[in-house]
Amino acid sequence: MSRHRDHGGGLDAAVARFGGEKSDWIDLSTGINPTAYLIGEMPPSAWETLPDAAAQDSLIQAARAYWNVPRGASILAAPGASALIARLPALWPKARVEIRTPTYNEHAAAFEAHGWTLDGTDPSVQVAVHPNNPDGRLWRADELTAPITIIDESFCDVMPEKSHIERVTDGRTIVLKSFGKFWGLAGLRLGFAIGAPEWINRLSTLTGPWAVSGPALAIGTRALNDPDWALQTRINLAQSSARMDDLMQNKGAKLIGGTDLFRLYEVDNARAFQDHLAKGRVWSRIFPYSDTWVRLGLPAPDRWDQFEAAL
Repeated sequence: MSRHRDHGGGLDAAVARFGGEKSDWIDLSTGINPTAYLIGEMPPSAWETLPDAAAQDSLIQAARAYWNVPRGASILAAPGASALIARLPALWPKARVEIRTPTYNEHAAAFEAHGWTLDGTDPSVQVAVHPNNPDGRLWRADELTAPITIIDESFCDVMPEKSHIERVTDGRTIVLKSFGKFWGLAGLRLGFAIGAPEWINRLSTLTGPWAVSGPALAIGTRALNDPDWALQTRINLAQSSARMDDLMQNKGAKLIGGTDLFRLYEVDNARAFQDHLAKGRVWSRIFPYSDTWVRLGLPAPDRWDQFEAAL
């Protein structure tokens, strides 16, 4: 039986239920930076020709420098981290995998689809989302003890000093990176797997040729080579998340955790709180396993007044 995949988003359903036009709404159900990287001009060749090796190499070099990838580790770019998550279980013989919950549910769905058993007893693979989604938990190095470890750092760009990237040379660790969240370009579909050359080469075979589009290669390279933008963005996101905390706590919500891209709060009744915000055309994230947790992304700079009015 396939696992139910519960995600943020679903704004179309919210509009159908509560009314208004899609443009009236603020979608805070995902943890995507609301101030996206400006992509600039795109050369026609990015659209008109198959991505060439030079463009792919430029992106990989930019990723290696940006994330301080140790020498000896390989990097694979793919059409989103989710595309990599879906293929990773095929790299090893199916056995037991440890995925502590609550966390991003695509990992469990992928391993189950490949016939693995979700069991934390003597697992051959351990998955750690770092920082975790939805609570922002950070994993210590001594907690990552399985023979093979997948560390999903999709939200770690807000705190690069906490990355476990140095582990990728140990021959038993793969680190995943998401481009869309921190750079606010989720529709571009770009993600990375970093690890031992043997694993990355096999993963590359599974993803096939030309997996990343020409525009994604060009935009990703440009953004990863722009550390000043990243530095200023971390400052802006930290200020915005602090503003969100003040507003929510003034309404009686308790901060549970999160990152500077999303915040997790405890309220008396999560569904009622979601419905209350929806009347003001603000969509939030609640969870099937909790009656009290609400997760909120950050509004765009020009939409804070609407969020405050919805509260």
